[in-house]
Amino acid sequence: MAAEPETILLVDDNPTNLQVLLQTLDGQGYNMLVAKSGETALDIARKTHPSVILLDIMMPGIDGFETCRRLKADATTRDAAVIFLSALDETADKVRGLELGAVDYITKPIQGDEVIARVNTHLTIRRLNVELKGRYDVIERELEIVADVQRGLLPAELPAIPGLSLAAFYATSRYAGGDYYDVIPLPDDRWGILMADVSGHGTRSAVVMAMTSAIFHAYPCPPTDPADLLCFLNRNLRRISKGSFVTAIYAIYHPETRTLHMARAGHEPPLLYRPGQPTAEELEVEGVLPLGLFDYDEVPTASHTLQPGDRLLFYTDGIPERFDPQQRPYGHDRLAQQLARCGTETPRQTLDAIMRDVNAFAKTRPPDDDQTLLLATVA
Repeated sequence: MAAEPETILLVDDNPTNLQVLLQTLDGQGYNMLVAKSGETALDIARKTHPSVILLDIMMPGIDGFETCRRLKADATTRDAAVIFLSALDETADKVRGLELGAVDYITKPIQGDEVIARVNTHLTIRRLNVELKGRYDVIERELEIVADVQRGLLPAELPAIPGLSLAAFYATSRYAGGDYYDVIPLPDDRWGILMADVSGHGTRSAVVMAMTSAIFHAYPCPPTDPADLLCFLNRNLRRISKGSFVTAIYAIYHPETRTLHMARAGHEPPLLYRPGQPTAEELEVEGVLPLGLFDYDEVPTASHTLQPGDRLLFYTDGIPERFDPQQRPYGHDRLAQQLARCGTETPRQTLDAIMRDVNAFAKTRPPDDDQTLLLATVA
């Protein structure tokens, strides 16, 4: 099926100029419309949606500048490519027209070859933009699907653990991301807590994140040994995640004894706030390099005993590395202080307060990386 011809609207109060333009563009395969005033041009443009408008500047009533301003202010006509027609050769006038949204100028007296060349150029640009937008829309829809699938890998809701209240915050920088967390039941009423962060962000990181989740759940027995689990993740990620690495921390919590046994691979240590302390501090746990880079000879582990009222915060580096418009990072110290400021708030309220502070710090600057928080409060 042949494509519909492009519509060109010619706007000039001088009949001779209109005739010259019609003769120049005749035979080019365009649907030609004419208007002798800015008011008429606006009415025709709203009804016909022309691709290109050749617009005279000096006209009675509203001039070309005002006509262009109104065209660009109207959602039904703003996409038309406006090319001014004018005997004016002042740079200030050209700049004014371009600032109003015009894409080009044709100087009178009109030269036929120039008119055809400029119209064809802007029609080509318009067609390419339409094609690009169509492809972009397809990619957008696919990324939305990937993001939905990825979110399905995260816990639908956090489990109820005796003596431990949980809350999580998860946000990708753009659709799909590379952060991952999970909380799983283990034998002897223990619980496994995993947080991971794939290098970079976007579609590739989302794929590696999904692979990390699959490998974690493919561990051949209940993952009760943090060091062995990280070795298992590392061996498999080295085999399949070429060019990417993953930071991770895995902890096992025993509610009866309030003990936390953990190992980490390149990931931020969790922050612990204990009531009465001036700020939160990192839990000590020696780490190894991130997953997916090198074999491990040994993965060290650490054990800590928690106390009632303790707040334990796992997080990815998208939080301390959130930047403000002056390129200053939010930082670990500010995160630790914010965790300490929350008094008797629930874990959910605490995370909400932290994210309000993060967003207030960043002001108008959007996040550059994915952001994940997992907070556990000991009863």
